[in-house]
Amino acid sequence: MAAYGIDLGTTYSCVAKIDDTGRAVVLKNTAGEDTTPSVVYFETPKNVVVGRTAKDSAVLAPDLVASLVKRDMGNSDVRWEYHGEEHTPESVSALILRELARAAAEQSGEQVCDVVITVPAYFGLAEREATRRAGKMAGLEVLDLLAEPVAAALHYQALNDTGGTRHLLVYDLGGGTFDTTVIRLSGADVEVVCTDGDHKLGGADWDAKIIDFLVHAFTAEQPDIDPGADEQGMQDVASTAEKLKKELSQAQSRKAILRFDGKAVPVELSRSQLEELTEVLLDRTLDITDRTITTAREKGVTTFDDVLLVGGMTRMPAVAAALHKRFGLDAKLHEPDLAVAKGAALFAVIKQVKVQMPEDATPAQARQAARRVADQLGMDVEHVEELAAKKVATVVPRAFGIKSLDSRDPLSRTDPDNARSIVAHLLEANTPLPVDTGPQTFYTVVDNQREVLLEVWEQAGSTASEELEHNTHIGEGMLAGLPPRPAGAPFDVTFYMTETGLLTVHGQEKGSGREVRFEIQIGGLNDEQVLQAQETVSRYAVSG
Repeated sequence: MAAYGIDLGTTYSCVAKIDDTGRAVVLKNTAGEDTTPSVVYFETPKNVVVGRTAKDSAVLAPDLVASLVKRDMGNSDVRWEYHGEEHTPESVSALILRELARAAAEQSGEQVCDVVITVPAYFGLAEREATRRAGKMAGLEVLDLLAEPVAAALHYQALNDTGGTRHLLVYDLGGGTFDTTVIRLSGADVEVVCTDGDHKLGGADWDAKIIDFLVHAFTAEQPDIDPGADEQGMQDVASTAEKLKKELSQAQSRKAILRFDGKAVPVELSRSQLEELTEVLLDRTLDITDRTITTAREKGVTTFDDVLLVGGMTRMPAVAAALHKRFGLDAKLHEPDLAVAKGAALFAVIKQVKVQMPEDATPAQARQAARRVADQLGMDVEHVEELAAKKVATVVPRAFGIKSLDSRDPLSRTDPDNARSIVAHLLEANTPLPVDTGPQTFYTVVDNQREVLLEVWEQAGSTASEELEHNTHIGEGMLAGLPPRPAGAPFDVTFYMTETGLLTVHGQEKGSGREVRFEIQIGGLNDEQVLQAQETVSRYAVSG
């Protein structure tokens, strides 16, 4: 059975697979389109519609439509209610995944089960775990999660296999997220050098700027009418804004008619006006790109063989122009809507192959396993062996650390309960995975301290900071049973992170041998709640 790559996007999603020639192909949805709007319309208590129809329904029933849910992935505080049923970002995403899988099954003629789902490179542990849960709720077997720029690089490599070592800068601006990533291609290997980004910056922010412009233009002509009081009218404006944004990638100006309370006002928007309105947003992407290039330079990468534009927003001429003006980079579009799904499909097959071809297999065993996989997938044995030889190495997207007292605060010695706390980062962003930090020494703060709460925090801001408010608490474990000793007794903490981003924490007091080891369980739904959500999702009739 084939494995599939799913680009689960903020505004649009896409599914791809590898055909019998080894080529990545996109599977069209029910409407015959390559991409599906990531929108869910809860039409009735038992039926949901996903995609273009759902997006159009936002005009008539905005309170029954869910969109941009990817921006809330990993946020356990976000809940919505539709027809009396509570939903989370994971459960809504699961409905999108169900429809993508259903439509893909119609196209391929086989059940869609094994998948690789892509995530923004800058997604943290909570967002990644939420994405994995969404796949499970949809009834899918999630082989792995893959960073979107890595997927794009895999697709690029498949089309540009020139050998030698090449360095790529991937600028990925989608509907709701933004990443820049430097990737090294060496032979069959794909290695992330560094990454940076903002998972709440994307096309939706451009849309918001256009909406503000349109509403202001209307009220300038009709000051007695409040467009904000007309929810359906505002949904029309939102659709108009997206349409204008797309058209201005080709045209120099476009006109629209805005209608509220029986009044109609013609409004014209030019490309230059749009670029002026959104200049601050584009500048934010350039600042992040600047940080990425600086980090890459520190790691020895000073030039790029190619600069790839990925994500639908990179069709805007202003993007390539800004990259050239600020950095002297000549960027090119790389199938902005499809490259990520195609690369994910390639990685899905790689995962399938590696499962059946263990690294310690003898040449004869490896060849036998390759034939078995080739028969299952309908591919050439040689191509399967090429995929098995590929290595994909990523990096830690954010810094991770332990909450500790600030030793620079005098109160840490005299009144630790009121002393300043900071995050001591053990694991820095852009560290290659897998990684073992080795033991890092911390100290007890009071006499006869018998236990230590190890609080694990993840970088939340754009750059690492020791300030608690610039980090997010993601898990904890108790190192208990410590022997009674004076304050300042040492204990060690070690972080292990796998290539898939699973973080394990090990705390140990060497003198007594007392230790604690725990994996970070991201807040939100537990296993039982995930199963309940899976049952809820499965009860809906889903259509496109």
